[in-house]
Amino acid sequence: MKKILFALLFMLTPVLAQAAGGNVHLDSADIDLENKDSLRRGAKLFTNYCLSCHSAQFQRYNRMARDLGMTDDQVINNLMFASKEVGETMTIAMPGEQAEAWFGVTPPDLSLTARSRGPDWIYTYLRSFYLDDSRPFGVNNLIFDKVGMPHVLWQLQGFQQPVYETTVDEDGKEHKAIVDLELVEQGSMSPAEYDQAARDLTAFMTYIAEPIRLERKRIGLWVIGFLVIFTILAYMLKKEYWKDVH
Repeated sequence: MKKILFALLFMLTPVLAQAAGGNVHLDSADIDLENKDSLRRGAKLFTNYCLSCHSAQFQRYNRMARDLGMTDDQVINNLMFASKEVGETMTIAMPGEQAEAWFGVTPPDLSLTARSRGPDWIYTYLRSFYLDDSRPFGVNNLIFDKVGMPHVLWQLQGFQQPVYETTVDEDGKEHKAIVDLELVEQGSMSPAEYDQAARDLTAFMTYIAEPIRLERKRIGLWVIGFLVIFTILAYMLKKEYWKDVH
């Protein structure tokens, strides 16, 4: 029974991830986990902009180095800021009590975010911050209303402001809804460059959510190949056994 329930939960994971986006359309991340360059760029963005507040405690630096085609020295010199040993997990130095005092809530670990939310949700989230004076950090997010974190990538993207559309319901009441976001302050990247950066970061977060994923796919191809060959041999053996039976 436990196996059946686990299988059903696994099948429903993509549906639940899509539902996490609410009624907001999620843009397609279109990531490629075979693209090591993209994953390395994403790792650099993650360690520089995310790892100061968010941990990824299920991912080890040396495992990341092996999977992304990097040496331990490259990881130590370029991606390790809060750990001392390359075999350690990606933790942060900021105490949880201080983080809760500053942000109102302890920033969550991001190891499994891609599995719980989905890559499309992360990609859309990274591109959906907009100016909102009512929020403590001056920004809100289109798919995460009243988000508690600042727009840490603002230097790359710049700032966006919402474009509203006013509609009137059957009772004559007006309702304002955000229909688009427009860039009002250019960051260090062009919109196309920032979209690629968001895609790279999404790819890396998808990788750390299941580091064995690519290896599992490669093993799966060998298993399927073996089963095909075994099926052919078994069929030929069956014909040999039964050829004299009438």
